[in-house]
Amino acid sequence: MVHVTGQSPAQPSPQPSPAGGPAPGAAPGPAADGSPQELAPRANLTTAENPWPLRLLSSKIDQYVARMSQVWVEGQIIQLNRRPGAGMAFLTLRDTDADVSMSVAIYARVLDAVLARTGAELSEGARVVVRAKPTFWTKRGSLQLQADDIRPVGVGDLLARIEQLRRILAAEGLFDAERKRPLPFLPRKVGLVCGRQAKAKDDVLVNARLRWPGLPFEIREVAVQGARAVGEVTRAIQELEADPQVDVIVVARGGGAVEDLLPFSDEGLVRAAAACRTPLVSAIGHESDSPLLDLVADYRASTPTDAARRIVPDLAQETVGLDSARERLRAVLTSRLDAEQAALDQLRARPVMADPTSIVRDRIVELDQARDRMRRAVGHRLSLAAADLRADHARLTALSPQGVLDRGYTILRTPGGKVITSAEDVKKGDLIEGVLASGRLVAQVVGATKPRPANID
Repeated sequence: MVHVTGQSPAQPSPQPSPAGGPAPGAAPGPAADGSPQELAPRANLTTAENPWPLRLLSSKIDQYVARMSQVWVEGQIIQLNRRPGAGMAFLTLRDTDADVSMSVAIYARVLDAVLARTGAELSEGARVVVRAKPTFWTKRGSLQLQADDIRPVGVGDLLARIEQLRRILAAEGLFDAERKRPLPFLPRKVGLVCGRQAKAKDDVLVNARLRWPGLPFEIREVAVQGARAVGEVTRAIQELEADPQVDVIVVARGGGAVEDLLPFSDEGLVRAAAACRTPLVSAIGHESDSPLLDLVADYRASTPTDAARRIVPDLAQETVGLDSARERLRAVLTSRLDAEQAALDQLRARPVMADPTSIVRDRIVELDQARDRMRRAVGHRLSLAAADLRADHARLTALSPQGVLDRGYTILRTPGGKVITSAEDVKKGDLIEGVLASGRLVAQVVGATKPRPANID
């Protein structure tokens, strides 16, 4: 903010000329040679040697702002000053999403007329729409709004905006079940975001530690309604997200009017919660309340007490469960050991365990019996084979040429080895060989009788 100093309050602020040159009454600065120097006609022509007087800059800003038209702006009242009997009321508006604020002045009679017409009560934290014209105070170098109408933003309008934001975020997939992370069974440390000295804080701490004594918490007490709620809750979530020891984050607030829960439907806060990688539990208001934070959180608790029951197991129940599991395990192991002992006793009761050599003796007897059976079977097969061999030998002997010779016959062959089967095969004087049953002989043909031709009828 620029403040004008060094000027008597009784002197009016010099006004620049329409052409953008020096303001009337503005003395030009001295030139390098000591002669008067004309001021730069435009801001981009000023130099260190030829600067503008601060009053000239202030008057030019006033002229620029004066040309601006009226504008409707929306914001949240973070400060309201209205003195009894004063003709002017002052309030400070803050942007609903950013840390930007501006002073607003409004005539008390205008404010009274607006309140009488709407029947509303303006207080710090209320959202309003203001019709105002920017004004610049040259002496103080400050900018403010001069309002001539102010209208409270109704709950219906706010809910309509929240519904529109809900559809946008749903279309982006921020409410999808696939994005939600499972809560840890037993977190090392729980991050808690709650109001200052709030009952919701005690509901979470007391109930969680009743279920699991000594559970460590990292607590951030912040504003949970009003103008500072969105920024403080968002920063608290980001701080707990950066703590590697925090395994789950709980955002808790007690019940309240719809206007009180509006910060938890703020787009910036909801997106910060969606970007949180640590599982986040939303425990805002009562079960019937449903801010947008509930939809983007990994788990929606109906109340802060429900959140405490969800983030940690019940030590007593877990102890009972462990005892029951231990008993079931002991029963299973005992049953298994008994069954194995019975099988071992049955095995030890067998005769072979009492006299290990009996199994060898039994095998010897079985081996001897098998050897006898095999010997008899082989002998029988050999006897049958011998009988078959003798029969085949007899048949072969009967059919063999040697058998014929043994009966007194002789085979006659020529010296070339050809068997003589007809008297025509030899002639008188030929030498022939005779093959006897035992030995051979050589003879000479002294005569041969030719065969008679067969009679032909």
